[in-house]
Parts: sequence; C-alpha cells; structure tokens
Amino acid sequence: MPWWGICLIIFVTFITFAILHFLGKNKHPFKRSLLSMTLGAATLFAVNLTGAFTGVTLPISLLSLLVSIIGGIPGVTLMLGLNLFF
Repeated sequence: MPWWGICLIIFVTFITFAILHFLGKNKHPFKRSLLSMTLGAATLFAVNLTGAFTGVTLPISLLSLLVSIIGGIPGVTLMLGLNLFF
C-alpha cells in the first residue's frame, strides 16, 4: 500500500472520530479524536516496551498500527486477546 493511502486512511479515521465526538456534543471534538488515536498508538508501543518484562509482545506492522489507531485501547486489548488464543 502506498504511503498516501495509509495517510488517507488515518485522516478519514480522524475526521470520522471528530464527527462522532461532535455529534456526541463534546466541546473539543478534534482534540478528543486526536487524543483517542494517540492513546491507541501509545498503548501498542507500551505493550512492546514492557514485553521484556511480561513476555507479551505484539508485532508492529501496518495492520497492528492501523488497528491500534482506529480501535484505540480496546483495539490493542483485542489484539492481545487474539494473540493469547491464537
């Protein structure tokens, strides 16, 4: 996938989250959506940083990065659960 396609997916996700936060009557929808996406990516990196201590790691690939950005913390938790069972 070209780099502009990845940027387009992330941008469309950001706009979708902003619209959802706006419809939910939040005061700062863009700030909320950016925070949600950032927390998802930070959680993925935190899982990999603590992997030496816990023994649990997730491979950082395009798919896992997109799932963590789109799904946020629940997306990373879902990947951890799927990693545990499969």
